[in-house]
Amino acid sequence: MTFDRNRPYNDLPPLPPPGVELETKAVLKKAIAANKALADLRGAGQLIPNQSVLIQALGLQEAKLSSEIENIVTTNDELYRAFADNDGGGHSPEAKEVLRYKDALWLGHTAIKQGNRPINTRLYEELFQTIKQTTEGVRRLPGTKLKNPTNNEIIYTPPEGETLLRDKLANLDTFINSYDDGLDPLIKMAVMHYQFEAIHPFSDGNGRTGRILNVLYLIERGLLDIPVLYLSRYIIEHKDGYYLGLRGITEQQEWEAWLLYMLSAVEETAVLTRQRIMAIHNLMEQTASTVRTKLPKIYSKDLIEVLFRQPYCKIAFLEQYDIAKRKTAADYLNKLEEVGVFSSAKIGREKYYINHAYFSVLSD
Repeated sequence: MTFDRNRPYNDLPPLPPPGVELETKAVLKKAIAANKALADLRGAGQLIPNQSVLIQALGLQEAKLSSEIENIVTTNDELYRAFADNDGGGHSPEAKEVLRYKDALWLGHTAIKQGNRPINTRLYEELFQTIKQTTEGVRRLPGTKLKNPTNNEIIYTPPEGETLLRDKLANLDTFINSYDDGLDPLIKMAVMHYQFEAIHPFSDGNGRTGRILNVLYLIERGLLDIPVLYLSRYIIEHKDGYYLGLRGITEQQEWEAWLLYMLSAVEETAVLTRQRIMAIHNLMEQTASTVRTKLPKIYSKDLIEVLFRQPYCKIAFLEQYDIAKRKTAADYLNKLEEVGVFSSAKIGREKYYINHAYFSVLSD
C-alpha cells in the first residue's frame, strides 16, 4: 500500500522492521562512537556524590527544552523560580506544564530503578497522564492529524482505533523488552523512538513522552545510571533532520539516515553533557573551598549539596534537608551571600538566594 499522509497509517509495519538491515556498516561505526561518548558521560556522572543533584538540575533543563519543541515556552528564570516554589503556584501555565514533565521523568526513573516495572504501555500512559494532568489513556477518538504549523498542511495521519493502537503498542513493548535480538541498544532506542512517534498513541504529549522513554531505556539497559542524556537540545538545533528522518522511514522505509541522525544526537549530546557535569563538579568544589575557608563554622558536605539542588535557594530548603532551623538557616544564607556564593532577590513576598554561576552553567 502506498503511503498517503491524509489517511490513517494503520499499515504501520511492526517491529523489527521487516526486510530492513538496521546495522549497516555506517550505522555500526557511528554506534561505536556514540557508545564510547555515553560511557564517558556515565563515568562523569559518578563524580557527583549525590546524583539527585544532577537529576534535578539537568532534568529541569530537559523538561524546558523538550516542552519547547512542542511550543510550550518559558524562561529559565521563571522556571527555576517555579521549581523553587515547588507547586508552581502563581506561575504561568507553561512553567507548570514544564514542571509536570520533570515529574514524569522522575516517575519513570523511579519505576525503572526499582526494577519491578517494565517499559510498556502502562508506563507510557502514566508518563502522559503526569505531563498532561489527565486520566485519559490511549486515543479512542478518530481525527488526529499532524499539520505543518506554517501552512496547516497535513504531514502525517497516525493510526486510528484504540484496539489497533494497543496492538501496535504491544508489539513495541515486545521489541523493547526482547534482549536476545542482538541489536545494539542505541540502535534499538532509535528504532523504538520512531515507532512510538509513528503510533502517536495519545491526544497530546507524544513527543515529550517519547523523549522520556529514550533515557529510561538507556537506564534500563545499564548504559546510564541516572537520567542525564537528553536529546531535546540537539533536536531543536537540528529540527529539519529530525522530521526528515521520521518522514523518510514512514514514506520510504529509509532507516539508515534516521539511525545515523539519532546516533549523532547521542554522541554529541553525551559529549556536551559530560562537559556540563564537569563544570558543575568544578563549581561545587570551588564553592565548597570558599565556604570551608571563609565560613568554616557553617560548612558541611550536606550544605553544599543542598545549595546545588537548584540555582534558586530558599530558607525552607535548609530546613527541609535538616541543615538548620529557620532563623539559623536565614543566617547561613545571608553569610553565604556576603562571601559571594549568592545574591538575594525579593520577588513578591518570597526571598530567593540566586547562585548565578550555577544558573549560567545550567542555562548555557
